[in-house]
Amino acid sequence: MGLHSDLLEKIIAFRDERDWQQFHNPKDLAAGLAIEAAELQEIFLWKSPDELAETIAAKKNELSEELADITWFVLLLAHELNIDLNDAVEDKLQKNAAKYPADKVRGSSKKYDEYDDDQSHTDK
Repeated sequence: MGLHSDLLEKIIAFRDERDWQQFHNPKDLAAGLAIEAAELQEIFLWKSPDELAETIAAKKNELSEELADITWFVLLLAHELNIDLNDAVEDKLQKNAAKYPADKVRGSSKKYDEYDDDQSHTDK
């Protein structure tokens, strides 16, 4: 089953003990996920590159909690949509490997449709 299955079981038990399933439809779970992701971004907002290391060290607990909240929503949303995250991630890895061949994109942040088919970005 995997780590996410164990976490999902605990999250569902927590939710069901509180009768919260009635609120956990895909629309609201997706909104909750976006909100939690925004809360994570807010920690880094307006920080210069020099301030980031200090912010990460000072707010490690807050960062951990936001990542836990995001994971919570991802797991519940996948559960409600009947999506196996292991399969979804494996499938996406295969698709991304085809879109972004390592020998062509190594070291670049360009999107897949920005690469010239005739030569690698490393050729200058």
